[in-house]
Amino acid sequence: MKIITSICLFSIIFATSCKKQTPQVDRMNHTPPTAQKIDKHLEIHGDIRIDPYFWLNDRDNSEVIDYLERENDYYDKMTAHTKDFQEDLFEEMKARIKEDDESVPYLYNGYYYITRYETGKDYPIFTRKKGSLDAEEEIMFNGNEMAEGHSYFHLAGINVSPDNKLAAFGIDTVSRRNYTIQIKNLETGEIYPQKIELTTGGSTWANDNTTLFYTRKDPQTLRSDKIFRHQLGSSPQQDVMVYFEEDDTFRTYIYKTKSDKYLVIGSGSTLTSEFRILDANNPEGTFKVFSPRTRGLEYNIAHFEDHFYILTNKDGASNFKLMKTPLSKTTSDNWEEVIAHREDVMIEDFDIFKDYLVVSERDNGLNKIHIQRWDGTDAYYLPFDNETYTAYTTQNIEFDTDVLRYGYNGLTQPTAVIDFNMKTKEQTILKEQEVLGGNFDKNNYASERIWATAADGTKVPVSLVYRKGIKKDGKNPLLQYGYGSYGATIDPYFSTTRLSLLDRGFIFAIAHIRGGEYLGRQWYEDGKLLKKINTYTDFIDVSKHLIKEGYTSSEHLYAMGGSAGGLLMGAVMNMAPELYNGVVAAVPFVDVVTTMLDDSIPLTTGEYDEWGNPNEEESYFYMKSYSPYDNVEAKEYPNTLVTTGLHDSQVQYWEPAKWVAKLRDLKTDSNLLLFKTNMDAGHGGASGRFEALKEVAMDYAFLLDLEGITE
Repeated sequence: MKIITSICLFSIIFATSCKKQTPQVDRMNHTPPTAQKIDKHLEIHGDIRIDPYFWLNDRDNSEVIDYLERENDYYDKMTAHTKDFQEDLFEEMKARIKEDDESVPYLYNGYYYITRYETGKDYPIFTRKKGSLDAEEEIMFNGNEMAEGHSYFHLAGINVSPDNKLAAFGIDTVSRRNYTIQIKNLETGEIYPQKIELTTGGSTWANDNTTLFYTRKDPQTLRSDKIFRHQLGSSPQQDVMVYFEEDDTFRTYIYKTKSDKYLVIGSGSTLTSEFRILDANNPEGTFKVFSPRTRGLEYNIAHFEDHFYILTNKDGASNFKLMKTPLSKTTSDNWEEVIAHREDVMIEDFDIFKDYLVVSERDNGLNKIHIQRWDGTDAYYLPFDNETYTAYTTQNIEFDTDVLRYGYNGLTQPTAVIDFNMKTKEQTILKEQEVLGGNFDKNNYASERIWATAADGTKVPVSLVYRKGIKKDGKNPLLQYGYGSYGATIDPYFSTTRLSLLDRGFIFAIAHIRGGEYLGRQWYEDGKLLKKINTYTDFIDVSKHLIKEGYTSSEHLYAMGGSAGGLLMGAVMNMAPELYNGVVAAVPFVDVVTTMLDDSIPLTTGEYDEWGNPNEEESYFYMKSYSPYDNVEAKEYPNTLVTTGLHDSQVQYWEPAKWVAKLRDLKTDSNLLLFKTNMDAGHGGASGRFEALKEVAMDYAFLLDLEGITE
């Protein structure tokens, strides 16, 4: 997901007023495309909706493709004056990147693994060295060579066999998140001809080095619903299905415990978890249910010595607690408490080492990493000293070690990878992200966390970053970013691309609105289902607060969100369009009701616990009350850029297409409405690291152009 910011220089510089304005484009010569109206009557619960653009739901229809291409042509014409600026922005952002970069090596099963990039190349090269960093480099996969001939390419799920001789991997060349798995012999370089289609891309080896487990998807809904067992050298048609997830609100997956002792099949919905386990030395055995699913019971498991450790919300532990149970007694009635539930601290994850337990927590919105010895002789937190940072544990694959590897960055602090000795408490910075280009100095920027008051009295946190020296005079351009769904938290993180906005006077704000888990699980519960409206009103109230405090004004305030954050954009545009001069909605989920009523669309059934099931009357009408597409009216809307991908499997392209068509028909203003479809990509946009930068430059140029900034 891309995060963006906007800018406006003061009126004295451009000799213009600070009224809302659109760029100087000769629009008289460029007529926006119109989509044909074919009324579709949709009725449920005695309620009738007329959808004139339902027909756009057919990517094989030539008239649909023609409409998308006409919109792309209109976008090109309306932004032709920014093309050079887009190229300048792209080169500027590219120049900050260390092109010949590589990851910090990590040791696993006798090999050091390194991912590196070469100058001018889009894709990573995956390598390893046996035993020592001084050993000869082995190139396992060169993404640049593999991507040749493909307009989109993604390599995922590289999984090396226990004997280090084979690697399974998945490739998607359509951006539909349908991966084809193959196996490569790392000794000879041969890629075996067998192809396993329609998978998630990930896989797991049993300990015999010849048995591979993987997850297949339903061809229509793309739900991950089946676990298969593949025998090396055999035809995929002979693969054995070892598990089928019958509940269409669940997805399934498989992995191996860090101890390498157990294969684990996981099944999960928004609210419920279930696991099955099997001795990894016995791949043809029968998976045993760990603890049967109980609606509302969530848990994750890890193996350590003679116990399983369980992170769970059992017994009302909404912020989760840590429990354990003997290997032979895995059902929930046998679980014993290790770390109790706390109302004010959420446990997000944990890492197990031979002598240490490391717990990742969230306290008042901030990441905390707690370390304790199993024998109870020492316990402490890693020290962090500000309110706009992100800290997280990373590749901690080794079990018998005193060293914890973690990452740290902040709104003004480039990412660092750090090894921390849990015994001596000494730490080593292995790598700090380099920001090239010659003019970056983190001391030129400031960040802060403030709190806005929502209409119901709730305090909503906001993380801000800007160049030092700004004045709170209401003249600063400000980009406000939000997401607010699925319990996903947008932490304050460093971005080299964002500098292109900050250096032109922008303030960038992350609104930590309800629907995420920034302030714990209840923060999520208060922004979903029949409380979803809180997500949108929180974002609006943050905007009002930023204006009131002089950070910006409605003439210079911009908003951005993608996917479910695009739904957020559509909702706030309907509810408070007067607050924003511009909005960027990326791959936006805006046709909520129609999509949630169609269980043939990927992800729909698994989303009921997030949005509600519109087949139920109360959920239907609540959903309809905020669905952006259903609430477009004849009124003024902000300048808007909408982006999508033709092959998007998460939010189908027709949602933004229909939304734009309806906005064009009903909006009463003369503001910009631009719609850009990437005809070669899906939900995540372009695949190459430089192609992706071009999309960011496109978004930035739109915002900067609205402020009259062209260099």
